[in-house]
Amino acid sequence: MNVYGIPNCDTVKKARKWLTEQGLEFNFIDFKKSPPTAEQIQHWVDSAGIEVVLNKRGTTWRKLDDMTKATNDESVLIKLMSEQPSMIKRPIFEFNGKVEVGFTPDNQSALTN
Repeated sequence: MNVYGIPNCDTVKKARKWLTEQGLEFNFIDFKKSPPTAEQIQHWVDSAGIEVVLNKRGTTWRKLDDMTKATNDESVLIKLMSEQPSMIKRPIFEFNGKVEVGFTPDNQSALTN
């Protein structure tokens, strides 16, 4: 399993701790050290949807100008996420050909099945 995120993100910390407690093996990929490619983000968007993958709650998104925030052009949003990985909701899990975004009780059950 690959887990993508930012090490100081509280949700990523909780997810990594939980995975370890469950005895699940995973590789952690730090967005800051190894930013995801546009192709990789496109795969996540194809699997989970742009509204799920794009983090509109963070300060990086809120700092964007209104015109940029108003765009619905998926390719523009993916390019923005590849340039500024903080705009990607965290964590992203890749396992068994699946993609899960975020860390919720639903994700937890999906990760252990």
